[in-house]
This record gives sequence, C-alpha cells and structure tokens, in this order.
Amino acid sequence: MNRNEKIPLAPSCKRTEVPQQLEVMKLHALSEICKLIGKAVHLDTTLSSILKVLHDILQMERATLLLLNKKNTKLTIRASYGLSISEERRGIYGLSEGICGQIFQSCSPCVVPDINAEPLFLNRTGARSTINKAKVSFLGVPLKRDTKPVGVLTVDQLFGPDVSFEEDMSFLEILSTLIGQFLMLHHAISQKEEKLVEENKSLKAELHSRFNRHYIIGASPPMQEIFLTIEKVAPSRATVLLLGESGTGKELVARALHEASPRKDKPYIKINCAALPENLLESELLGHEKGAFTGATATKAGRFELADGGTIFLDEIGELPLLLQAKLLRVLQEQQFERIGGTRTITVDVRVIAATNVELQNSVDRGTFRSDLYYRLNVIPIKLPTLRERRSDIPLLIEHFLRSSNERNEKETILSSATMDFLTTHDWPGNVRELQNLVERLVILADRQTIEPEDLLPHMSSPPAALPPSAPARQEVIEATVQSHKSLEDLEKNEIEASLRRNGWVQARAARELGLTQRQIGYRIKKFNLCRPAFAQAE
Repeated sequence: MNRNEKIPLAPSCKRTEVPQQLEVMKLHALSEICKLIGKAVHLDTTLSSILKVLHDILQMERATLLLLNKKNTKLTIRASYGLSISEERRGIYGLSEGICGQIFQSCSPCVVPDINAEPLFLNRTGARSTINKAKVSFLGVPLKRDTKPVGVLTVDQLFGPDVSFEEDMSFLEILSTLIGQFLMLHHAISQKEEKLVEENKSLKAELHSRFNRHYIIGASPPMQEIFLTIEKVAPSRATVLLLGESGTGKELVARALHEASPRKDKPYIKINCAALPENLLESELLGHEKGAFTGATATKAGRFELADGGTIFLDEIGELPLLLQAKLLRVLQEQQFERIGGTRTITVDVRVIAATNVELQNSVDRGTFRSDLYYRLNVIPIKLPTLRERRSDIPLLIEHFLRSSNERNEKETILSSATMDFLTTHDWPGNVRELQNLVERLVILADRQTIEPEDLLPHMSSPPAALPPSAPARQEVIEATVQSHKSLEDLEKNEIEASLRRNGWVQARAARELGLTQRQIGYRIKKFNLCRPAFAQAE
C-alpha cells in the first residue's frame, strides 16, 4: 500500500461519535487489515501498511511495532507510522528497558495516561518532543508467537477522555493477535524456504560428489584425468579444443568448463556449425544489420555478441566453411568483428570452446581447414575417452539412464547381472549417446520387468562384442555367429574362448584384453564350462 494513500473514512465517523459508529470503524479497520494480511508478499511492507490503517481509519497519530532482533537481545522498531526514518533508527530498547521493556517482560498490556508524568517513558525516538498538547496517552500490548512474547505494538492516544482506554486496549489486543498469527505464518514459511534451500544445497553437494563436481558421470582413471584438466583449464581465458568420437560428451565438458570458470554467471552460448547452411551461419555467429540481405527486416545480434563476457561453444567446428574460418580467426585474435552489412566494429570479451569429432590435422592437409585457425583453436586440446576406454563407468551410466528412463516412462525395468556384465563388454561405437538410447529403447519396449541378454539383440545397432574393432579374430567370430544366427550367449562364449586361446589360456591376460576383471572372466569360464584343451595343457 502506498504510504500516502488514504483509506476513505465512513461518513461523519469521528472517535467522538456514538459507540455504534465506533464499532463500525473498528470493523472497517480490521477488514482492511485482514485484506492486507491475506495478500501479503513482503513482511515489512505489510506491517507498515497495517499501521497506516490505524491512522487512516481510527486516526491514531503514531504507531510502532517493535520486534526482537536476530540475537534476541534488543527490541527494535520493525515498522511504524508517524515516525521519520531517523526516529525509527533511534527506537532501540533493552528487553527490560522502559515501558516497552516492561510490556515485553510481563507479557501484559499497559496504558500510560500521560507520558510527561511517567519516568519509565523514555521517548527514545524523540518523536513526541515537538507535540504541543499538554497530555499524550500511550498504549502498548505484547505481540506473541506460541504464547511467547516476540515484540510490542504501541500507539498514541491524542483525543482526550471521550473514548475509554478499555475500548482502545480491546481493539489493540485483537490486532496484536492478528499480527502475531501473521508473524507465525511468515516464520513458518521462512523456515520452510530455508529447509528447501538447505535440501537443494545438500542435493547439489551429493550430485557434485557423485558426478565429480561437473555433473558428468565417471569414476574411471581416464575421466578423473578429464576432471583434473577441467579444474586446471577453466579459470583461464585460453581457447579449448575438445576432441573425441561422437557421443563422448564434448558438450558436457564444454558446459563444465564454463561453470567452473569466473564467467559462470555470464552467458553460455552454443551453436552447431554443421546444423546451419553457410549463408545463415555467418549471420548466426556475427549478426546482421537491417536490410543487409533479403529477409533482414531488423538488426540482429550474433552469437558472439550475445556471449559477451561469457563463453561460446562452437560444436562441429570442422564443418565451418573456409570463408567464415577467416572471419572467425579475426574474432579469436582481436575479439572484434562487424555485423553483416554493418560498418561499426564490435568488440567482445568471449572465451571460445570448440569441438570436433574429425581429425582437423587431416582437414588442414586436405586444404579444407585453415592451418592458422587450427593452431589458434588448438591452444589446449582435450581428448575425451571413448566408452571402450572407460568400461568401468558403464554400470554407473546404465544405472543413471535406467533410473531416469523409468521415471519418465513410469516403469520399473531392471537389468539382470548377466545383461549388465554383457553390456560392459560391448564396443559402443556410438559411445555414451548410443548407450543412453539403448537403455531408453529397452525400457520403452520391454515386455517384462527384467531385461536378459537375449532381449538385447533386436535393439542394438551393432553386434555386442568385447574386443577392439580392429581385432581380426573378433571380426571373424562376429561374422560367423551373425551368419549362423547364434544367440548372444554363443557370441560371448566364442569371444571369451578366442581370447583365452590367443593368450595361452592365461586368464589375467585374457581379462585385460577383454576389459574384464579376473572375477568376471572366471565367472564366464565357469558359466560356459570352458576347459583348456589337452594339447594346450601339454604345451
């Protein structure tokens, strides 16, 4: 409510009117106060508006609301009407000091018929020093929360004996009850908000701990190296080039670099250089002026301009056209550019993170990528490991994707231990993205709650395997088993047996080749009843 806004009085309603009209005024005031409490958003604003109602409807000249400070050692004015800001600041009382302290300690109302005749009235605010009337009456009631005093509500009575103190005090006690309930509600809401904030912090801390501070799942040594590199590189302004196969999480690492940097509160802008045609890509990156080309009906800021002060992530940088590569090089070197159709040079402060799943050096050799731009981008290269190189992370990833997919699809699908072990040995040419898509398909299309190994084949884009794609023996086994339509278990058995043969039936060597632990390969040898041939034993 505006401090200067007046609530209209009922016609001819003065405090000296008949008791019936006085009751109407009180009901009117309580109605307005209840409306204020009902739509309250900000505590202090609402309290001040409540005190203003006392003035506008009941014509009380001064009113103050004192509450305990945070340390519960003093009473301070939280809201007032009729006092200046400097007078409010002076209104600080000990818990047993003066009339206000007495009301607080006794938790009982108090009337001072004449403040000039009461030594306990301290007039700490100085608000009554300029009053010309010879006699000023002061009334105060305690504010309670759960039967305990938390403050004091006070008003001045300036209208003589025409209206009894009992009338004023009964109204103030009703009002103090309303304000007390309002304070209880506000306190409960504040506590709930604090609890939610703490829970949010706790959940974030748990996620940081579980996902290594960057919301990237991985506990394997290769991923620990990535996390360490992020911590070292993020605070700098150096350009970063993310390398690795498609689906290895380059965008997650780019986001992590931004979030761990001093630019985390500034914009993070990403653009896929392969997703837009050449004639639109320059406009997206650098912007254009109105009328620069057909269809340019308004001036448009480019992504570099939008990312000023923050980070821009250029995905699939290897697909950038040669003509645009020269302009990008200037932006990287000078942090300056002009919009299409414009003459004004725009200067920005942008940290560039680029990513590619192709070998840029080969593109440079072929003449499709500028060597100077390549060296400018390749300041800090970060090679992301494939899923084949971090097999120990696969169960963690599957658990995460399975939980998320079950929640989205309202299912309770689980994977058997044999299925989990089998997926750990797959090559995953599509890396984490392929794994995530597979889990989603399995959850959506599953006919039973538990997924077994034989349920996988119809949903996999390539035959499951445990060996590197370049191994000739593995390729022969896959082709033979696929042509003869053998089951997944047959495929796994053949791969295990072939690896054992190649490694002289030394389980530890075969386990390392397959990316398994000795316990896992021992389980499979027992499961498939694999025995070392007699000729191998003789050797």
